[in-house]
Order: sequence, then C-alpha cells, then structure tokens
Amino acid sequence: MALALTGTIIVRQFLGYPERLRAGIQFASKHLLRLAIVLCGLRLNISLLLHQGPALLLQGAVTVILAVGLTLGIARLLKADAPLSLLLGIGTGICGAAAIAAVSPIVKARDEDTAVSAGLIALIGTAAAIGYTVLQPLLPLTAGQYGVWSGLTLHEIAHVPLAAAAAGQDAVNAGLLAKLSRVLLLVPVSFILMLIMKRRNKGNNASGATIAFPWFLLGFAAMSLFGSLSPGTPLELPAHVTDQLLNAPSFLLAMAMVGLGLNVDLRALKDKALRPLAAMTAATVLLSAATYLLVHYVY
Repeated sequence: MALALTGTIIVRQFLGYPERLRAGIQFASKHLLRLAIVLCGLRLNISLLLHQGPALLLQGAVTVILAVGLTLGIARLLKADAPLSLLLGIGTGICGAAAIAAVSPIVKARDEDTAVSAGLIALIGTAAAIGYTVLQPLLPLTAGQYGVWSGLTLHEIAHVPLAAAAAGQDAVNAGLLAKLSRVLLLVPVSFILMLIMKRRNKGNNASGATIAFPWFLLGFAAMSLFGSLSPGTPLELPAHVTDQLLNAPSFLLAMAMVGLGLNVDLRALKDKALRPLAAMTAATVLLSAATYLLVHYVY
C-alpha cells in the first residue's frame, strides 16, 4: 500500500496527471476505498473484544483521545494546517490509512490531503514499528505487556504484528486484540465528526453544505457482526473464502492508494505538509511514552 501510494506520487510529479484515466482514478480513490473499509470489518472480532471486558475498550478510547488531542494541540502550536493535522491525528489514534479514508468524506477533505496524510501515516508508522522491534530486547516488559503496548500505539493494523513478533506469538495476539479495541472506535468517531460538521455548517449558515451519511461505515459494522457471529452457524463461510475476503482489503487499499497518489501535486503541498508531519511525529512519541508507562506500571 505504501509503495503504491509513493510510487504513483512520484509518477505524477514527473509525468503529470493522466487525464485519459481520470474516471478510473476517481473510481479507485473513492469507491474501491470504501469497499476496502467495509471488508476491513471482517478483521474486527467484536465478541472477542466484549469477552475481554470494558477495560480494553476504555484503553482504546483513551488512546484515540490522546492521539487526536496531542496531534491537534501540537499542530496549533506549530501553526500547522488544521484539516491535514486532523486526518493525521485520527489515523494515528485509530487505524492509519483506513481511518483517514473513512473520515475524509465526512470532513470534506481534499483528495490530495487524504493521500498525503495516508502516506505520512505509513512512513511514520513503519519507522515506529521498526523502532519497537529494535527496542524490544532492551525493555523490561513481558511478552503480553509489549504486545499491548504495540497494539495501543502503532498506526496500521499491519504494523502491530510486525513489531510484536519480536516478542513471540503471545505478544502478537495481545497486540492485535489491543489494536482491535481502537479499530472498533472508527464508527463512533466518524459519527461524532459528522455531528460536529453538521453543527459547524449550521452555525456558519452554509447554504447547500450537507454532510453525506457514511453508509459504508454501516457496511463495516455489518461485516464485523457477520465475522464475529457466523462461525459455527449455517452462515459460516468456507475457510478459503474467508481467507480471500480477509486479504482483499489490502489489495483494494493498494488500488485506492494508486488513485489517491495520482491526485497529489507535491509542489503545491511541499510547505503545507511539513508542520503536520512534525506534529504527528511528536504526538506519536508522546503517546508511545505515556502508554509505555501505563503498560509497565499498571497493566
């Protein structure tokens, strides 16, 4: 996904925008992106989360609040672009590019902002996952603690097993469970943003400014319920079909990133993206440090 995004951004800078492919680019960057988010719901096992009790969900909520709050707070101090910083904060707090893609139509983000924020999330998240792997042997954490720390702080779902594998399978399982507690919050956060945008438009007397209902999030929730409740029932899908559906979002997101990458004009964003990047990086470090202390001394 990161290669698809960065590669097409580079192509756009040297070869320009391929006008003949505009319809396909727009289809990939919008419709395929939303389909990928719907299928991502299969990765969220709600019954497993509920079985662990409300404590894990509370930890996920605190992580999201801290990530968004820190990113926006630091961005304000740095006088960074607010819409781009909001996307980065939500991506940091929930589930990276998928979260950014989910909230972008709600906050009416431009395609180039969506693409740039997804690229920055992939860059910083990958660097953080590698850093965690390097630090793991030096940290006084059990495998379970290290896994939870990874799951509560790293950006993309894929970053969690990448980092947690350094401490073994128990760490990977704990990390994915902690990460899913954050992914579950994608739907309520999106609806909260929708209400905020509606109030803002109403307060500004914005004529004709409407917020589209994020129907694809209902699909995300429906797929989560199906994936959680169907095993052991007549609705359970064959294993090979389930595997294909679980892998499909990665391919669809990569295709969507191609569309988004071709919409990015780096010359127009060169100065705009630096301060939001600094804000997100600082927020990631602070969130990681605070969560480490929580996991080490409380968990």
